[in-house]
Amino acid sequence: MNSATLDNHDFLAKIDVRVRQVDLGRDGSASTIGMARWLEDARIRLRMRRFERLVAAGGFGPFNILLVGQGVSRLARAGSAGALVQVHTGIGHIGRSSFSYEHVIMVGDERVGSGNATVVLAGSSGPLQLPEELLTDLAELKLPEAGPSAARPSPERLQRDHYSYWAPLRSRIGDVDSNQHVNFIALATWYDDAVAAFAMHSMGTGGAQSVPDVPPWSYQIQYLGEVTYPGDYEIGLMVRSADAKSAHYELGVFRDRTCLGVADAIGPRGGGSDEAGISEHEGGVAE
Repeated sequence: MNSATLDNHDFLAKIDVRVRQVDLGRDGSASTIGMARWLEDARIRLRMRRFERLVAAGGFGPFNILLVGQGVSRLARAGSAGALVQVHTGIGHIGRSSFSYEHVIMVGDERVGSGNATVVLAGSSGPLQLPEELLTDLAELKLPEAGPSAARPSPERLQRDHYSYWAPLRSRIGDVDSNQHVNFIALATWYDDAVAAFAMHSMGTGGAQSVPDVPPWSYQIQYLGEVTYPGDYEIGLMVRSADAKSAHYELGVFRDRTCLGVADAIGPRGGGSDEAGISEHEGGVAE
C-alpha cells in the first residue's frame, strides 16, 4: 500500500505531536529519524479499546508487540521546536498474527511525511493469533486500499559479499529498550551513521569541518533478528543506483556473518558527481 495515493479523509485517527529539538536535523527542520519518532508516538497513543479491555481482564497474554518492519519518508521541510504537527493513522494489511499501520504527517494542509509499520503479537513460543477484539478495533481504522505485506528480503541481501563498504558500530546501553534489545529508532540512526561514513570515505575527507549533510530522506527497514547489548556490529552498504543529486542505498546490519536487518534508503548524494566516488556496477560500488 502506498499512503501517498490515499486521501487524507481515509485516515480516521489523527494525533497532534509536538516537535522537539532532538527531532530536528542539521538544516533546522525535522529529520527523517525525527519523523520516525512522531510515527512511533502516534502508534503508542492510538487506542484499541476492545483489545485493551480484553488484556486488562486477563483474557489475552502475556505477549510482546514486535516491530518487524517500518518505513518513513520525509516529503518536505517541516517543524520547529515547540510546533505541532498532525499524524494521521490508518490500518493497512491485517494478517493472522500481524497487521500494519499507514501514516501521513500533516502541517496544515500540506503532507510533509509518510510512513508505515508492521507489527507482530508474539508470546514465548512465537507469533500469536490476533484475537477477535483486536480484529474489530483494527477493522474500524481499516483503509480502503489493502496491499500485500512487505516482501521478505532477497537472499543476497543477507550475505556479506553483497555489500561493498562496511562501517563498524558498537551498541550502547542507552540504545536498549524495555524489550532488552536495541530500540528500532536507535538502529535507524546506525544506518544514518553508515551513510555519513560512506559519504566521507567517498569524498576522501575526515575532518570534522567537512562532514557532509547527507542523511536519507526515505527509509524502508526490515528487522530480522535481535540487536543486543553488549555487542560489536557492522553495517554493510552498497549503492543500488545513483544520479547527479541522489543515491539509493542498500544496507544490512551484521554480527559476524549473521544478518539481523536490512534497509533501503534514498537520500542526497554527498559531493559532486566526481567527488562522491560513486560508480554503479553490477549492484555494487567502486571504492
